Amino acid sequence: MLAIDTSALLKRYVDETGREAVVVTMESEAAWCASLVAVAEARIALCRLFEPYELKQATEYLENDVARMALVPADDVCLGRAAEIGCELGLRTLDSIHLAAAERLPRPVRFLTFDLRQRQAALTLGFETIEV
Repeated sequence: MLAIDTSALLKRYVDETGREAVVVTMESEAAWCASLVAVAEARIALCRLFEPYELKQATEYLENDVARMALVPADDVCLGRAAEIGCELGLRTLDSIHLAAAERLPRPVRFLTFDLRQRQAALTLGFETIEV
């Protein structure tokens, strides 16, 4: 299972450094997962990054990918664990939510992020991380 945070998910739709690595990594995995928070973050970011004439296509690509993902809700269990992770590891709220969501998945889980602090935290929590 490939758990994807927002920093990695956005690279799939934005022509920037790391995009090709994300596309290849995601296509090599049979199952993808993200928190519902990551999906909301990605939708908002696309609105900021794209002009209206480009936004429709980028949003369609995202929605097609979301349709094939397992989505973890940001419920009481997830948010409670996120608070623990954030306090223990000194992470920001959203980074902690992504990791707490990934912890709810059956192992093994590979965690894809471009955030160095989050990658280190994922390793501390026992996830395999992907260097891209």
